[in-house]
Amino acid sequence: MENARELLKAAAIEDNIYLDKKPVREAFGTAYLAILEAINEALIIKGLTRKELPKSVDGYMAAIKKHLSVNNGKLVREFDSLYESIHIAGYYRGLLYRVPAVKEEMKAAADFIKKILP
Repeated sequence: MENARELLKAAAIEDNIYLDKKPVREAFGTAYLAILEAINEALIIKGLTRKELPKSVDGYMAAIKKHLSVNNGKLVREFDSLYESIHIAGYYRGLLYRVPAVKEEMKAAADFIKKILP
């Protein structure tokens, strides 16, 4: 997450909008990878091996449901929301570039990571 924040610090802002979408998209991509790495670490702590780690978004959702949020679908919904906002809207499509929206999504990613890796 720190790398994502550094990318955003270097991006120019005018009228609460990032002027260049490229560093914003890179920051979102980095944040999404941080989320996946945090999930991987949490799963390893739960006893999974590196070979058993998920390989797809659906795999991550199933692993979260099975190993990290037993009897509680909140983490799965939160991951799904972060996938849609950070990976799809922020990184893949580059639709998020207003400063408040970017900051809110980055905070949501950091909060999610703190939940699964206390």
